[in-house]
Amino acid sequence: MKKTLTLLTLASFALAAALFVPARAADDNKSARDSADAASEAANKAGDAGSEPASEATEAAGKAAAKADAEGFVPLFTGKDLSGWKAAENPQAFKVEDGAIVVNGERGHLFYVGPVKNHEFKDFHFRAEVMTMPNSNSGIYFHTSLQEKGWPSKGFECQVNNTYTKDPRKTGGLYAVKDVMNTAPVKDNEWFTYDIVVKGDRVQIMINGKTTSEWTQPKDFNPPQGMNGRMLSSGTFALQAHDPGSKVLFRNIRVKPL
Repeated sequence: MKKTLTLLTLASFALAAALFVPARAADDNKSARDSADAASEAANKAGDAGSEPASEATEAAGKAAAKADAEGFVPLFTGKDLSGWKAAENPQAFKVEDGAIVVNGERGHLFYVGPVKNHEFKDFHFRAEVMTMPNSNSGIYFHTSLQEKGWPSKGFECQVNNTYTKDPRKTGGLYAVKDVMNTAPVKDNEWFTYDIVVKGDRVQIMINGKTTSEWTQPKDFNPPQGMNGRMLSSGTFALQAHDPGSKVLFRNIRVKPL
């Protein structure tokens, strides 16, 4: 009887030990997973905590690099690459050559997404030097926003077209709102200065220092048909690639927030 009890006791201990080992292993594995999860969560929180200062540092660096000139204009284009700009729909239509953005290709738009004013402008004085090749069409948008396809639905277009025969709206006009018709104020193959001033409800466009279009948005203004987003608000700038036959160059792109 004692021998039987002893054998039963030993068997019980063996069974308990066999059950204990897997359970302990499972507990150890769970603890390891919990520790890993905790470490991962801590790392993510640390990353999140550090992302904002890093972003702020990047923005501060961008602003520091883009210092205002004596007139208060801040560069939006480095003259070397498309840093701070994002091309939509047809990126191959935009490239940098000899200090200028060359626009030539299928429809697309190049949006400013850089650090100056966090690419959000309401009142401003925009200035760029532009040169068109014969029979070319382009445009400069303001108060717009990044749009992956199509003609930008938000904001206004300032026309760039000296001799493009299919459109009578010429350089220096506020497209479909206050146009310059039929005759452009400048010639192809020559650099000219394009100024856009927006303050409150007033828009002024100047070519080589001369006003070509001036418009004040009425309180009861109804945008042109099919252009519901053509209302003064705020937003960024964009350069337009119109068609493969059009080639237009932009350089010394600057802005003075007002």
